[in-house]
Amino acid sequence: MPTASLHCLPAVAAALLIWLAVAWQSDAAAGVLTRELLERQFPAPLMVGDKDADIPVWPLLRQNATATELVGYLFESVDFAAVPGFSGVPVNLLVALDAAGGFLDVQVLSHHEPVFLEGLGEAPLKRFVSQYRGLSLKQNIAIGAEQGGGTSANEGGNVRIDGVAKATASVRIINQSVLSSALKIARKKLGFSGARDPDQIARIRSDVSDVLDMPALREGGLIKSMRVLNGEVEKAFKGTPGEGLDGEALARPDEVFIDMQTALVSVPTIGRSLLDDASLKRLEGRLEDGDHALLIHWGGRYGPVSDSFRPGTVPDRLVLSQGGLPIEMRDLNLDLRLRSAQGGPPGEMMVFRIISQAGLDPSQPLDLSLRVTRLKGMIYPERIAQEFRFAYRLPERYYHASATDNKTWLPVWKQRWTDLAIAAAGLVLLFAALAAQKRLTINAKRFYRFRIAFLAFTLFFIGWHAQGQLSIVNITGAVQALKEGRSLEFMLYDPVSIVLWCGALVSLLVWGRGTFCGWLCPFGALQELTGKLGQRLRLPQLRLKPAVDARLKLLKYGVLAAILASIFIAPSLTDKLVEVEPFKTAITLNFVRSWPLVLYAAGLLAAGAICYKFFCRYLCPFGAGLALMGRMRLFAWLPRRDACGKPCQTCRHRCDYEAIRPNGTVRYDECFQCMDCVVIYRSDDKCAPLILEKKRRTMVPIEPA
Repeated sequence: MPTASLHCLPAVAAALLIWLAVAWQSDAAAGVLTRELLERQFPAPLMVGDKDADIPVWPLLRQNATATELVGYLFESVDFAAVPGFSGVPVNLLVALDAAGGFLDVQVLSHHEPVFLEGLGEAPLKRFVSQYRGLSLKQNIAIGAEQGGGTSANEGGNVRIDGVAKATASVRIINQSVLSSALKIARKKLGFSGARDPDQIARIRSDVSDVLDMPALREGGLIKSMRVLNGEVEKAFKGTPGEGLDGEALARPDEVFIDMQTALVSVPTIGRSLLDDASLKRLEGRLEDGDHALLIHWGGRYGPVSDSFRPGTVPDRLVLSQGGLPIEMRDLNLDLRLRSAQGGPPGEMMVFRIISQAGLDPSQPLDLSLRVTRLKGMIYPERIAQEFRFAYRLPERYYHASATDNKTWLPVWKQRWTDLAIAAAGLVLLFAALAAQKRLTINAKRFYRFRIAFLAFTLFFIGWHAQGQLSIVNITGAVQALKEGRSLEFMLYDPVSIVLWCGALVSLLVWGRGTFCGWLCPFGALQELTGKLGQRLRLPQLRLKPAVDARLKLLKYGVLAAILASIFIAPSLTDKLVEVEPFKTAITLNFVRSWPLVLYAAGLLAAGAICYKFFCRYLCPFGAGLALMGRMRLFAWLPRRDACGKPCQTCRHRCDYEAIRPNGTVRYDECFQCMDCVVIYRSDDKCAPLILEKKRRTMVPIEPA
């Protein structure tokens, strides 16, 4: 085994050189989007015009009998919305937008998203972006269920497209890239003056917070009413197939069809004036920074939602828009109550949330459209609809003119607060235990139970449930983003990993790399539990000679160097090299991958069952990176005696990681903090110096003659 392992080194080096050469050639051959490539994608009768001199877009044209007609525009998303993915590199999309703001097509040009590279595969990604075809910027496009039945639209014009399981954050980033880039083209080329730029929208003022009565709210324009009578609805359907279908409207034309009041209750003055204290507190607890809440109160025989409306979803009869572009609002499903003094007429009430990413600008009119639909026919009824529109505009004193702190990642943190709290509690428990190591290790059985329980927590909760596996991909993504001058904000879409990074960085300063590698790495926990199982099954345990072990431990630094070098030499190779880590296979995707990668991960676990934590010790590039960063460790915190190594070698021989030198000192860059040596150090049944001391204490002295 040692000889074979050494013989593998030239083969591994040769494979890395071959991959670098292939990637160099592929990168050299790759080019930017050209007119010739676009002409192959959009053949006759369409024509691709010359690239715009001001912005990187190509006009898409069609020749008809009299003139050349503009069909739309073609562009790359990275030129207008370079939103980094989880590798630190933006997904680049070819977007074809027609002259009316509709999506002719969306295609993936390039991406480095780890979950779609030899993971789920590219097929789910291509299916996801294909759903934009036929949709429009004038629709409210939102990501709905995962892997559902395809694109769907409700009666009010809101559109939901299917997400991708295990890639929720990635498809959020892609959706933001598509819509943000398309909106910029809509503003510049299609005259969409209402297209919202998130960096230029107004923000609600928190320092204006009065309490007003109902007349003052109405007089100040803080509440907007719309009252429609039966006769007015019937008049709207006159001359259409829906005329005369509502008997009640014909019989009682002067009665109220709907009486609806609207107010933006996320504005402090409006919220405090309309809602009681308990309701206002519940509402504020559900809103993130930049979110808005729209209260709808109505009476009459018709409402903004139908009988089939599901709480927590978008209203199926009421659409909110600005500048002709719909904005999604979703029912908060909260039981809120008005102040007793502001009760108003009886009726029903709902509050809808508009998230900050929707880009609602409170300085502009909020256009509301209530759709009234009638059905004609029995078997295949025809739907005839009319819309009743009104506008709500917030007075100027309640908002700041502009703001630039739109944080698209904040809702993700709010959604995962439970996982974050449990992960943080786990870190606090671990750090407290390590800080009180003497108390923790004084009883060997109690310590081993604690360690196995925490490793199970790391594997099942942090790894398989919370998907908090830190990886070399986190490092390569950050390096690639910094290399390209991009923000690291993309990392905030994975909040559990951020919590673990904070814990890992603190532990690197105090204890070294072993805290993460030995306690917090889900794959490391899986490998250690597999190794314990191998020992329990009495599988042969391979312990390499110290010289061979030392050479093999250098291999992981070579793997790390090759991966980091590829970022600058051949970026396309980086996605292949990071597959040396089996983390994505074993933890992120639960072994649901192509069989060679599953076989590779299973083989490493099998190797770990006979050679303790084989991958972690010899191949892991992330562990190598932590070992280098761990050199800034402040304390040599594992206790040692003068007799350790001189002459006692007990700890060195029992260290499965071979991280103790013959002189008794600990190699912290190779120590995984299993703390077996500390248990031995505390035990007068295992530690040779303590055993000798114990014997001396129990000796009976011989009386002199």
